[in-house]
Formats: sequence, structure tokens, C-alpha cells
Amino acid sequence: MTGLATVLREATAALEGISPTPRLDAELLLAHALGIDRSAMLLRLRDLTAPDSYNGLLARRMADEPVAYITGIQAFWDLDLCVTPDVLIPRSDSETLLEAAVDWVGENNAPMQIADLGTGSGALLLAALSIFPDAVGIGLDASPSALAVARDNAQRLHFADRARFELRDWTTAVWAEGLGRFDLILCNPPYIEDAAALAPMVSDHEPHSALFAGAEGLNDYRILIPSLRHLLNAGGVAFFEIGHNQSNSVRALGAEAGYLTELRHDLAGNPRVIRFSLGIEE
Repeated sequence: MTGLATVLREATAALEGISPTPRLDAELLLAHALGIDRSAMLLRLRDLTAPDSYNGLLARRMADEPVAYITGIQAFWDLDLCVTPDVLIPRSDSETLLEAAVDWVGENNAPMQIADLGTGSGALLLAALSIFPDAVGIGLDASPSALAVARDNAQRLHFADRARFELRDWTTAVWAEGLGRFDLILCNPPYIEDAAALAPMVSDHEPHSALFAGAEGLNDYRILIPSLRHLLNAGGVAFFEIGHNQSNSVRALGAEAGYLTELRHDLAGNPRVIRFSLGIEE
């Protein structure tokens, strides 16, 4: 009988060179196979044995399938979100949007109306609703399959009475009609250049419609930023995630549309979020 410690060592070695986090991946997959929490599993390495299903899960990861799609769960902010290949996997970098919103609220009134443009799994909207308990919000997406995932997350995490989701495609001329106005808009749009080379874990598994945005990766910003004037309440703000080399281009689009902008970096020091507002620049 092979103990879990040995199984994890062997799985970690097998994932070296495939995953940037081989040990973590091995642990998450084994906990999923066992049907228990990872922390509980680590406390019981001596008295548990690996189920036969673990080998299949490990083989999928070795074929570059993301852990989140294998387990169906991705942690984001303080939520455990269900994810499928119909939605982009929420990443910790995107939590910078929420941190920026929290800091903004520290000097302003808490938002009552929130919009998440391109909601995917519902990650940004549901996390924002967990932060701002008096707020309600809407998540928009052009994918019916993505909206089904978001609605399921809202129901499972007990936000269904405060969150609604609508099918909207911002590449159409009338996409914003009837939406109303918002105090806070969050958006992680597609922003990768069409010719960019991505790791197989991303390019072979995650939805391309949520990744790629033209030759410069700016197509969706060019649509969305001019629309903000019709979607924000007086004093409202929008926070957009950007690629590491897009801060100047996206801020220029904001200035062209009459917005003041502020750049925020993520924990790794990369340009990550731009705030758009019509207020007095700090």
C-alpha cells in the first residue's frame, strides 16, 4: 500500500516542467479525488490511500488541462467558484480590481448599483457583492453557457437575490440599451493580442472569446470605454483590468473619451488596473 506522502512526491515529480505549481496541483487533485478538503487531507497523509481515480486526474493535468477545470472549482477572493471550460478561470491578478474598488470606497460612498461587464463565472460581481453587503448588481456576458455558470454560482453562494445576469453582446450597437446606470463598473475584458503565444494550458482549454481582442488586444476597450459615460452615475467609477503593456494605450482611450484615469499595479508590480472617473484627479 503506497502512502499519500509517496503518491504526492511522485505526482509532483511528474508535473515538474508542466505546471509552475506542481506540488499544489498534485495536492488539489488528490484532495478532489478523495472528496475532502485539501487541509484535511494534509492532516491525514498517514491513514488515507489514493483512490484509483487519482491517476486519471493526474493524466489530465499532465496533458495541460487546468486544475480548475478538472476539479470544477476555483478559489477567488474569499469565494469558491464553480468553473467550466465555458468560462475563463478567475485569477488572483484580477483581485486587484476589487482591492482598487475597496480603496476607492474608503473615501467615497459604498456603491449601491454594480455592473460586471463580461462576467464569465460571475467572479468579480459576486466578490464585490460579498464586500459591499448593501449593493445589488448585474453581470453581462455574450455567452449563454457562461451565464449559466454565473447564475449557478450566485445561487450556490447565496447571492441570487442580489445578482441578476443578462445576455448582452457589446459588439452590437444596442448592447447597453435599458441597462441603467451604476455606481461601480468592473470589467476584465479580453485583452490579449491575436498573435500572442500562450501556454497550452490556456490556449488549448480556455475560451478564446474571453482572451483575444484584436491585433493590439484593444478592440474591447475601444468599444467599452466610450460607453461608460452612458452607464455611470454621477460620481461613479469603472475599473478595467489591462495587460502588462497596455497602460498607456488604454489610458489614452480614456482621455479621448473625457475620463480621468489612474493606474494601479498588482502585487507583482505589473500594471494591472485602470480607474476611469469624471471626478477630480487625485
